[in-house]
Amino acid sequence: MKGKVYNDMESVARDLKILKLERDIAWEEIKALKADYKEDLKPYNWIQTGIKLASKYGMMVLLKKIIK
Repeated sequence: MKGKVYNDMESVARDLKILKLERDIAWEEIKALKADYKEDLKPYNWIQTGIKLASKYGMMVLLKKIIK
């Protein structure tokens, strides 16, 4: 694979600036994902998910008893 051939320093500087901006954007996305994972792993969220699942299961059992 051949690299890009540059004819002047302006195009080199422009490409370096573009690459730096892309790297900064990717870094900010990674930091946002990290914050999301931290939020998802908090015990409060686990309890909330458990309560939702238990209520759905309870409703299914209740409906089965009513139908029978």
